[in-house]
Amino acid sequence: MDRFERKLWDEGYQRVCGLDEAGRGPLAGAVFAAAVILKPYDIIEGVKDSKQLTHQMRLRLAETIKKRALAYAVAQVDAEEIDRINILEASRLAMLKAIQALKEKPDFILTDAMKLPTCSVEVLDIIKGDQLSCSIASASILAKTSRDHYMEEMAKTYPGYGFERHKGYPTQVHVQQIKSLGVCPIHRTSFKPIKDLLNTQLHLEWEDHDD
Repeated sequence: MDRFERKLWDEGYQRVCGLDEAGRGPLAGAVFAAAVILKPYDIIEGVKDSKQLTHQMRLRLAETIKKRALAYAVAQVDAEEIDRINILEASRLAMLKAIQALKEKPDFILTDAMKLPTCSVEVLDIIKGDQLSCSIASASILAKTSRDHYMEEMAKTYPGYGFERHKGYPTQVHVQQIKSLGVCPIHRTSFKPIKDLLNTQLHLEWEDHDD
């Protein structure tokens, strides 16, 4: 998990930054990105792709990462912006915002297969990077835990959808609740299931108007 970092540290890079996002697939809520600069050669035991960890393991590791990292930052881009610029560009924007929020300027960046053409720092995009880089995996943990907490808060603001359970992903329960309760302000209206539902509702409204 640290071969990319060790190679860069051995070459003299001191602030290697891992970047990852959480929340590209959900129908609701912001997309989150985290940037993590680990201290050189200080590998945190247990860190791996956040999808391979339990919720409690992620929470524990997130606290350790925040304590031991040289620097970290988390940023988000909301549903309205996602609908405006698309989810890929919103994920890229969240990453750039996370980089800008770091208290230490990175001298090299590792991403999970995400190109950052406008970034002024050298970037290496690694396929399955969250499984191969401890920095990217650390970022994936912070992005995931931050977004989960955000969706738990959104569940209080918009009760009934079950955001605290499915975190906005397109589960059967979530889709059924959208049909029952309608679309709420944090739903991504450019995403197909919601777009189709809104188009159906609009069609029905026009039929009622014609009658």
